Amino acid sequence: MLGVMDIYGLRRKVLVEGQSQRRVAREMGVARDTVRRYLATPVPERQQRQRSSPVLDQVRPRLEQLLEEWSHRTTAKQRITGRRLQRQLREEGYEAGLTLVLAELREWRRRRAEVYVPLVHRPAKSAQVDFFEVWVDLAGERRAVWLLLFRLMHSGRDFVRLYERQDQLAFLDGHVRALEHFGGVPRRMVYDNLSAAVERVQFPRRRLTERFAALASYYAFEPSFARAGQGHDKSGVESRGWGVRWQVLTPLPRGDLLEHISDEMQAGVDRLAPEQVWERVVTEGPLLRPLPAVALEPRRIQPVSVNRSTMVRLKGTCALDALSRWVLGPERWGSLRMSAWVGVSEVSFQRGAEQVSHPRQRFGTRRVRYCHFLGQRSRKRQALRKVAPELIDKQDGPLCPALGRCWRTNAAVTRRPAP
Repeated sequence: MLGVMDIYGLRRKVLVEGQSQRRVAREMGVARDTVRRYLATPVPERQQRQRSSPVLDQVRPRLEQLLEEWSHRTTAKQRITGRRLQRQLREEGYEAGLTLVLAELREWRRRRAEVYVPLVHRPAKSAQVDFFEVWVDLAGERRAVWLLLFRLMHSGRDFVRLYERQDQLAFLDGHVRALEHFGGVPRRMVYDNLSAAVERVQFPRRRLTERFAALASYYAFEPSFARAGQGHDKSGVESRGWGVRWQVLTPLPRGDLLEHISDEMQAGVDRLAPEQVWERVVTEGPLLRPLPAVALEPRRIQPVSVNRSTMVRLKGTCALDALSRWVLGPERWGSLRMSAWVGVSEVSFQRGAEQVSHPRQRFGTRRVRYCHFLGQRSRKRQALRKVAPELIDKQDGPLCPALGRCWRTNAAVTRRPAP
């Protein structure tokens, strides 16, 4: 059988140059019937011969049976390999080469591979949301924090915010900030099955958490969720998460406050966005659903009991905090019930018209301002003496410097040897 270039030369000699079929057949060393056949059909269909494979015919039934049985006993990191299949087959008495087993394993995976549907992202129709763990240098300490990323899928505009915790407070706070940043609400938001939004998965439905359902109702968007374990259902935000890491989180950002680092990140993301994004924003922005006149309050309100030490334990955390910033606080706040507004970075306590706020402490830690207990100095002298270092060295307040000088003077007089 002649090659493609030989067939092209044969047809050219006869059809273009006008040579006779006899002469062309003699020059190319083929029969005249062959010349006539190639003139009629330029490229004949090749019939592929099916090669017999007696070893494969013998091994294939058992190999497919093993693949079907083992497919339910694997994980993403403990997968079926060709060498493991070959070893099992040899232990059972089959003589199968590694090349043959690998070819069958590739074909088995190809048949089971998921087929992706090309998507069309129309203006103001959808956004994708996800959390990512990242590292920052916060106040001189390298810490793992959570990046919450929102992405409008048509325009490609992003909103980023860093949080210390991946909890519902951060989740709701990020929504309020992101929608204000976009200037409107998309029709649909796509998520993982994270606990901040989904209380229980009852496939194909999901029971939403109470506060997230209230958020979706307040801003009038449709919450949509990816299939369990199928992150590529929202591949837009997944791939963008890596891009944000490489663009604005490398090298690791530094700062004293997470809010300042977040603001710098957002400015960097907006600055590095290509011109096509801003051109699509002009089209998409007016089509977003308008924001409510008043933003949703993302903080969680809960009743708390103040103990006799004016300490309170917040539900869901191990953080303890003294309630009042004022010197007269302990006598007034002890053994009372009040409301706590728990935010992302701050906790506010309110009773009637009075309200005080404290920074939210990290999990498993507590912070006590001992200066607030100075009203007990006439009755609790020994107790205050035991916390004198905390009073002098760690607390801020108008009485602490004077108290520190007085304490050091008294301590020096006490240690002075008798004459």
